[in-house]
Amino acid sequence: MSSAPHGVPPDPDHRPVRGLLLQKLCGDEGLFALGASVARVVQLASSDDEGSQSLAYYVLSDVALTQKILRLSNTPTYRTANGTAVTTISRAISLLGFNNVKTTALAMLLVDTLLNSKHAQSVRVELEAALCASLIGREMARHSFYQGAEEASIGALFKNIGPLLIASHEHERFREIRALMAGGEYTQGQASQMILGSSYDVLSAAVLREWKIPDVIVRALSTLPPGPQKVAVNRQEWMRQVASFSIDSAKLLGRRADAADSADGRALQARYGVALGVDIAQMRVLFATVRKEMGVLLESMNLEAGVPGEARAEGLPNVLLLATMGTADTEEDSCHPSGKPTNARELLLAGVQEVTQMRAAGQSRVNEVILKVLETLYGSMGFRYATVCLKDARSGLFRARLSLGEKQAERQGGFQFPIAGAGDLFHLAMENDADLMIADAAGPKIRELLPEWYRSLLPDARSFIVLPLVVQKVQLGLFYADRVKPAPEGVPPDEASLIRALKAQVLQALAP
Repeated sequence: MSSAPHGVPPDPDHRPVRGLLLQKLCGDEGLFALGASVARVVQLASSDDEGSQSLAYYVLSDVALTQKILRLSNTPTYRTANGTAVTTISRAISLLGFNNVKTTALAMLLVDTLLNSKHAQSVRVELEAALCASLIGREMARHSFYQGAEEASIGALFKNIGPLLIASHEHERFREIRALMAGGEYTQGQASQMILGSSYDVLSAAVLREWKIPDVIVRALSTLPPGPQKVAVNRQEWMRQVASFSIDSAKLLGRRADAADSADGRALQARYGVALGVDIAQMRVLFATVRKEMGVLLESMNLEAGVPGEARAEGLPNVLLLATMGTADTEEDSCHPSGKPTNARELLLAGVQEVTQMRAAGQSRVNEVILKVLETLYGSMGFRYATVCLKDARSGLFRARLSLGEKQAERQGGFQFPIAGAGDLFHLAMENDADLMIADAAGPKIRELLPEWYRSLLPDARSFIVLPLVVQKVQLGLFYADRVKPAPEGVPPDEASLIRALKAQVLQALAP
């Protein structure tokens, strides 16, 4: 056991994190990758269309995360009034909200990485608290007048990152801290300071700084002074109060079904009530709303939420079981050996309905239409990579503009070819305005038509489609998508009609 001082330093929050501990945590390969992913999601801008597109690209790069977000979008709470299925991530972002999807993605990153720990039984409680805290932070942000208040949900989610990392990577230290707290003599901050040489809050901030998380979120994790809190004088102080209130509330909800009316609930209201404008009645409403939102999240995976305060069964709690699911081999999720879903027709039809409704509502900016069509093709047909290639008259090239799937940035950079070419498969498709659906690209006749740049860029493509974009005989570009396995099941006439309907929506958007 680590040696502990007899007392607690008078100002524990300002002592440096032990260098070896921070080095060990941030040097871990899995946590390094987690940090890079977290930083990427946190830094996605929400102020313009590019932010939503970037978030869609990120979610689509992870098959399991894509399934979780789509299932959440198709729960009764979020599904559209006419019952149309949500089949694209861009539509899910529109329904759930950019910040909701962003925070959910961050929570799933934590769950998917940290539940691989040998100590899942300890990690699970801290993960549940972090996820619940993010929901509380989001509810608080909804009622705030501060601009950018949604960042509070991210601060609330990461308020518990210190205990999470110690539980998963330094479990003996985690147990020692819990033992000190169990005696009732030390707070969590004091106990962690004694065992780690750093409070959990300071550790959390240090890790997030290593991950290059914006300072406004890092500062929201700092420890509040004891006693009742005063009304914040600025957004930063308000975020700090919300993060602390959220994690304290989440842990209370995890212990008691009557959280708001318990002695701990009244103590929580006495500490934060004035600062955040929350009385006991409002806390009851808040906690009921958060329980419902947790239920909706679980419902998206066809699971029932547990009731806070009830004894848990052995194994993972529902919310963590939820996060590790998403790849069940159900009839809906079944695929041909090529990777093409067996319910491709239904998925394509839902995508056609989405795009048609979007354009009918006047939301017909070209980039949005192209992204939705590309996303529908990619997901409905089980492609590994999909892109739209458009004419760039200045460079004399057709260039990939939007891409989804494996190595999308790398492949998009190399997917370009001269406008003035002739004789290869891509130019022939555009010259004849012919949709090509190649079941097996290994045949000699097909290979003879593949240009050298394509063979170098995508040497393992075994089945693919090419959909020319031609308006009044003017060649504007094409859609391309592929798989690494042949697709002997082909594309039946009903699916081909739906694919043409999707392409028609793009042509209408591109038409002058």
